[in-house]
Amino acid sequence: MAEKMVWVHGLVVLALIIARPAVAAVSCGDAVSALIPCGSFLLGVGAPKPSSECCASAQNLNKLTTTTADRRAVCQCFVKSGPSFGVKPARTKLLPSLCKLNINIPVSPNVDCNKVQ
Repeated sequence: MAEKMVWVHGLVVLALIIARPAVAAVSCGDAVSALIPCGSFLLGVGAPKPSSECCASAQNLNKLTTTTADRRAVCQCFVKSGPSFGVKPARTKLLPSLCKLNINIPVSPNVDCNKVQ
């Protein structure tokens, strides 16, 4: 009887893991922290081009966002947190091209993150 209960418990746990909705692996805090080296550029108080450290951090964050859930979560994070930090939208639009980021996320404070693939 105890052996059957262990099997039933194991199957329930497995079913919960399989049925669990996709959760982003990159937290908002991680995403914001990853772009700390880009702070002065994004705030418009630094050089007109991002530093190599900024670009390396942005490229690393881009590599971490491998799933749709990851990209949507990071998008929503930046849409919500960007204005509170004083990030300049014009600077955010420049970052992908200046850092050679191949991203399919429109960079805008009004982007609909649910449409991000």
